[in-house]
Amino acid sequence: MREAQATVTRREDYAPPAYWIDSVDLSFDLDPAKTRVLNRMRVRRNPDVPAQPLRLDGEELNLARVLVNGQGTSFKIDGDQLVLENLPEGSEPVELEIFTTCAPTKNTRLMGLYVSEGTFFTQCEAEGFRRITYFLDRPDVMASYTVTLRADKAAYPVLLSNGNLVAQGELDDGRHWAQWVDPHKKPCYLFALVAGKLVAREQRIRSRAGTEHLLQVYVRPGDLDKTEHAMHSLMAAIAWDEARFGLPLDLERFMIVATSDFNMGAMENKGLNIFNTKFVLANPATATDADYANIESVVAHEYFHNWTGNRVTCRDWFQLSLKEGLTVFRDQEFSQDMAGSPSARAVKRIEDVRVLRTAQFPEDAGPMAHPVRPDSYIEINNFYTVTIYEKGAEVVRMMQTLVGREGFVAGMKLYFARHDGQAVTCDDFAQAIADANPASALARHLPQFKRWYSQAGTPRVRAQGTWDAAARSYTLTLTQSCPPTPGQPHKEPFVIPIELGLLDAAGHALPLQLAGEDAPHGTTRTLVLTEPSQSFTFVDIDAAPVPSLLRGFSAPVILEDEASDAQLLTLLAHDTDPFNRWEAGQRLVLRAAIAAIATSALQTSASGPLDAQILPTSLVQALREVLRHPQLDAAFKELVLTLPAESYIAEQLDEVDPQRVHAVREAMRLQLALALQSDWQWAWEQHQTLGAYRPDPVSAGRRALSNLALHMLCLAAQHQGDQVWPGKAYQRVKTATNMTERFGALSALVASGHELAAPALERFHALFKDEPLVIDKWFALQASAPDRGGQVLPIVRRLLQHPDFHLTNPNRARSLIFSYCMNNPGAFHRADAAGYQFWSERVLELDAINPQVAARLARALDRWKKLAEPWRSAAREALARVAAKPDLSADVREVVGRALAEE
Repeated sequence: MREAQATVTRREDYAPPAYWIDSVDLSFDLDPAKTRVLNRMRVRRNPDVPAQPLRLDGEELNLARVLVNGQGTSFKIDGDQLVLENLPEGSEPVELEIFTTCAPTKNTRLMGLYVSEGTFFTQCEAEGFRRITYFLDRPDVMASYTVTLRADKAAYPVLLSNGNLVAQGELDDGRHWAQWVDPHKKPCYLFALVAGKLVAREQRIRSRAGTEHLLQVYVRPGDLDKTEHAMHSLMAAIAWDEARFGLPLDLERFMIVATSDFNMGAMENKGLNIFNTKFVLANPATATDADYANIESVVAHEYFHNWTGNRVTCRDWFQLSLKEGLTVFRDQEFSQDMAGSPSARAVKRIEDVRVLRTAQFPEDAGPMAHPVRPDSYIEINNFYTVTIYEKGAEVVRMMQTLVGREGFVAGMKLYFARHDGQAVTCDDFAQAIADANPASALARHLPQFKRWYSQAGTPRVRAQGTWDAAARSYTLTLTQSCPPTPGQPHKEPFVIPIELGLLDAAGHALPLQLAGEDAPHGTTRTLVLTEPSQSFTFVDIDAAPVPSLLRGFSAPVILEDEASDAQLLTLLAHDTDPFNRWEAGQRLVLRAAIAAIATSALQTSASGPLDAQILPTSLVQALREVLRHPQLDAAFKELVLTLPAESYIAEQLDEVDPQRVHAVREAMRLQLALALQSDWQWAWEQHQTLGAYRPDPVSAGRRALSNLALHMLCLAAQHQGDQVWPGKAYQRVKTATNMTERFGALSALVASGHELAAPALERFHALFKDEPLVIDKWFALQASAPDRGGQVLPIVRRLLQHPDFHLTNPNRARSLIFSYCMNNPGAFHRADAAGYQFWSERVLELDAINPQVAARLARALDRWKKLAEPWRSAAREALARVAAKPDLSADVREVVGRALAEE
């Protein structure tokens, strides 16, 4: 790999292309070692741009021929670009023909055309198409595609590309061909082809409009029994999008293909979605409830891109959240609607916010902080981030909050009426939503609201309440600020919707009437904070209320208020908003943890956590009442009783001693296990699921709570020297009829450090050695186990040599290496710096194979400056060691360079 050049691309430098490509006719002669690609394009000058040479992007291509209007022509290669300086002048289209070859079997980067287990796949987003043929590889160049595939029929019986199959036939020498035509113009990043030995589950459906469509899910032979849930998820997504937004399926057929070698979760190529097997394959024996939920969500996400991303796409990659943030919002809404009951919807919302706060908030506070619409990048692959996706979704959600659910649907209709078939910007989307709702708060404050797109960082909202007994009023003052981020030392005020309610001391909801209003308006209101500081006065309040602020997490902000422990206990026991009920419990646990970290010399012994009373008795009793509550759903109880992650606790601290954070959290876990031991036994006994496996929210919630109870019972038993519950867990590993319960039992043994964990792991591997996705779980569980006596890193190093470990497979690399470096802070942040040494070795090793995956691993040390000594200096040394490598990829160099900047 040549040394990467740090070329900065800036949003302000955007210029329309000098040429348009109207049509593309691609012919592939597929061969793993040498695939031949004939690219015939109809190209015309852009009359709005001054005349200039045509510069086509290419990477790792062997160029054999260039013809213009059927004749040879002069050209030059400038870096990675093919430059044509003598194209005919004028506005008439030019027929351009380019013949190249590439080597898919050598493509370990998994970008462009590559081979996985004997099957051809493509991945072109963001800039992979240039690894297939020379092209204007940018999203605002949209063309019509005709694709002809030729290959050996025995080796590659299935030949797929975008759109509709229009012709196919036999060739000499045992070869065959197929031709596909996509009726919709698209940017080249949405191009796809697949060729190999695949089988398909098929389903014909009829839309609301009466049109018929063929749905197909393609997998390797032997995996067909694991595709039913993916097909059902696709059908549900199609029906939902048509019902909710009036957006129909616009192709004769829609295809999903699964591959085990894929850098991402899935890709929305027009009509031919390519998926990581992780988000397609599921049956009760091999997939957990979480897997089923993730498949439903990701299948829906990629299908929803058919309109939000494909029919209307991004003008440039700075607008990535135009499609990703919007489509994440859509898949979150879909999953909530599929969940059904209000409590199940709330569980989904809490899970989404937990991801945002444990992954995106740290990103906003770290060296890779960037706005939802970035202003510059070195490597675009590094900006497929939780900020673009999850924070982008929260920005869209705030729009819906400000215009209402029906108003948002109207805005979406206007957006497509204006921009169908176009490549547009985040501004275009926000303008459409506002224009469809001219009387809304969004329309009134649109220029200010769009600061969510341009300003990085997580805003902080300070809430101070004052009750005036004489006036019988309660005044709430909200003050906003946002800390500096790289390149943005000063932030202007945001538009922040704050949904809230007020409770009396007994937990009853109070009617809400603002000063100046004639009557109360419900028990939940949305205040819109637009100034640095604003005050809102509620009248007819007889006693100091308990404020329930930021209900439903109505804005992606950090709330700072004066809530006492007693007020938080009231919210935990009584709040009608499930999110804030959960949040109250989390805040109480965090307070106890932070106090213990600040005052305690607590350490983890070699055999496990020490017996310490960190959580106050009142909180333990409140958590017991939640666990025993007869009306609360099991899934909600499991969320409330699950402690905040170590990484989230660490983010609340100015300086982090990772071992102390780990010790305190482990001590809290043991305290809950022991204090609620009889309650956990009750929860285990009362939440068994009987009959055939079903992944519905109620059944999944029961299994989640049952698994948590088993974890706690095994932890208590290990501490007390009792063998009963570990024995039950081991028995469940042997006999469980579904993966959720089997893996939950295995996790309980590993997490408690019981001696039965080793034979259970061996038995589990023997049972599932031929199931790659299950073996991924097996690797991940060991790499993320609580660290007792520093034993996790030696286990991880040993597993690197396991015959089932393959570094070139992203799923397997993530399961072992990422699980250790990014999901196990107590084991990774070793005082001897051995974890950082391991990290630097793996980053460099992966960079030579797959820079995109390596760059994601490189981000494990984004927050190194928060670490206390000796971890801080050791982490910096590890980053510098990676940065010093001369032939580092642009992907990794950008990440470590930004981490080391501004010391």
